[in-house]
Amino acid sequence: MSKYLSILFLCCLPAWLWAGENYRFRVYLKDKGNDGYRVEKPETFLSKEAIERRAKNGIAVTAADFPISRSYVDMLSETGATPVVQSKWFATVVVESPDSMVAGRLQQLAIVDSVKWIWKGNLRVPGEEKSEGRFVSKDEPLRNEYGYAHKQLKMLNGEKLHEAGFRGEGMRVAVIDAGFMNVDRLSAFDSLRLIGTHNVVFPGKSVFVGDDHGTKVLSCLAADIPGVMVGTAPKASYLLIKSEDSDSEYPIEEDYWAAAVEYADSAGVDVISSSLGYFAFDTDELSYDLDALDGKTAMISRVADLAAGKGMLVFCSAGNEGNGDWKKITFPSDAADIFTVGAITEDKKKSVFSSVGFTADGRVKPDAVALGTGSCVIDPSGSVRYVNGTSFATPILAGMGVCLWQSLPWLNNKEMIELLHRSSSQYKHPDTELGYGIPDFYKAYKKERKNGVRAK
Repeated sequence: MSKYLSILFLCCLPAWLWAGENYRFRVYLKDKGNDGYRVEKPETFLSKEAIERRAKNGIAVTAADFPISRSYVDMLSETGATPVVQSKWFATVVVESPDSMVAGRLQQLAIVDSVKWIWKGNLRVPGEEKSEGRFVSKDEPLRNEYGYAHKQLKMLNGEKLHEAGFRGEGMRVAVIDAGFMNVDRLSAFDSLRLIGTHNVVFPGKSVFVGDDHGTKVLSCLAADIPGVMVGTAPKASYLLIKSEDSDSEYPIEEDYWAAAVEYADSAGVDVISSSLGYFAFDTDELSYDLDALDGKTAMISRVADLAAGKGMLVFCSAGNEGNGDWKKITFPSDAADIFTVGAITEDKKKSVFSSVGFTADGRVKPDAVALGTGSCVIDPSGSVRYVNGTSFATPILAGMGVCLWQSLPWLNNKEMIELLHRSSSQYKHPDTELGYGIPDFYKAYKKERKNGVRAK
């Protein structure tokens, strides 16, 4: 179980211990209030695409989709706390204050159920200075169309699916990550179909500065430089969301991720690719234990399942703890209805760092694997690099999932996951390291087509 410090403990600490830092608390509301939203009028709080996705999958719009009442947020502000981020699905609002005693005032409000401490520190807003010019790839083109990324796509039998005409056109993908440094200036992304960007950690600030992890992740999906690097879904449309605070590790990361997922849902994306995972925090008392890996305990895992319940196909990295003390998959990759991706080497063995399953309640995780040792990426200077991590196996596999779903639009997200399981190399004998194994995306495509095209 997660170990949160009690509010009673917080309020009894001497004030000097808290001096010089800001503190953030997750406020659980008893309800969301009433701002007059109605399920019959979803266009007032959801995008056209989000409504269409629900309708296509027979998913009802419910009160869970309503925003939190503005008057409730104002009441929290009147205690002296500043609202930071919120979750409509959980009816929570994270607030910040330099005064830890604000927790007691929040708890006394009639609209508040409980309060939990989830962060302390001082946020460092990344600079937005930019040098002149654009970054152009300096790598020599190869004869193969996919260039240096050929092996990671070939391992999934993705070339044939691309040749069949499916490269992600018409699919909307949210990439949730730590930052996308220079994506707006790299020639590798000149053809990027960008839906928009959103910065959860620093609202209103650019996602193209500060951290380059998302740049490399995105290149696995969307890079399109024939002969140098072509990603697995180069024709899809992308929403880029920053949810990770790179300077610290606290449970607020779960709140950021929840807000990112809810934003992606409201924007009407089909697929989420996220290469973020958590289990240990800067304060040990807030960290998780292994028995929490049941898909129902961690807030971030419950968010992932709720996203699946809204019809989105969520791909998440298994984590890089395989050769560490934790060893197991990280949160939210224990969520039941998402697709968790582990990493393998070029010779199809588990990468030493790739986190293992199963979940605490005995479910198969990871679901499948892709190349994660020596993955080809574009770095923020525009050059090709080979890097290691489930962070890169995930978008490689997710991009092919985007293309497969494009080719089989009558399937829902759960049917897609089952199809990928059945089309993987060790479907009949899944294990803790590779799950169901390596998916064959063209085999999956042919298998479903053979079963007959159902009415769209």
